[in-house]
Amino acid sequence: MGGLTRALALCLAAALLAACGGRALNWEADVPAAHIVRSGDTLYSIAWRYGLQVRDVARWNGLGDGSLIHPGQRIVLRPTAAGTSRSAGAAPDGTRSGHGSPRPVLPDLPSPAWRWPTDGAITAGFGEENAALTGVLIEGRMGQEVRAAADGEVVYAGSGLIGYGNLVIIKHNATYLSAYGHNRALHVAEGETVKQGERIAEMGEGPGRKPRLHFEIRRNGEPVDPRPFLPRGR
Repeated sequence: MGGLTRALALCLAAALLAACGGRALNWEADVPAAHIVRSGDTLYSIAWRYGLQVRDVARWNGLGDGSLIHPGQRIVLRPTAAGTSRSAGAAPDGTRSGHGSPRPVLPDLPSPAWRWPTDGAITAGFGEENAALTGVLIEGRMGQEVRAAADGEVVYAGSGLIGYGNLVIIKHNATYLSAYGHNRALHVAEGETVKQGERIAEMGEGPGRKPRLHFEIRRNGEPVDPRPFLPRGR
């Protein structure tokens, strides 16, 4: 009976992981119809939370560059049936794909030349349960420097995304973003331009209450394994 119970538990765990589709543990299991903006939210943090493209969310809500959002505003998180833009606060019809027009072609810009964001060994790899599934965990010491992995613009710096602690998101081009979570302190603000290797944060306490950096690379909004992009040697 004990063996059967363990087998059933393993099957259930596998089914749950498959249903999650590799999303971070703090993401919604299914994207809701809309998100109510809270203090500290940005369009990038909203899109990041639900695994969406910033350009899509902006288009569905008629937000342009998305800089003018405010607490209490209702942000639509799904396309309309006709695939057309809606003004901010308009009610969606609940459908996910725009049948009336094709999805815009996503940009495919070259990947930047990356460097490791901090020193230390990887303690949890991409897709592993003890990471956030969408990145890697790099061990270190409290206060250790966290550096920009490539040139870019800071599009989020704050603690509003549950499960990431103090988080920095850097936009490198229209295709690639990177993220740095579980920081003790942040040394950059939204809108700043950073150079590769520039200090952006200090390592803080991550999973297991140990000093760890959560590092992600996303290509057109989808998390990818960072290791093939980074210099070898770890």
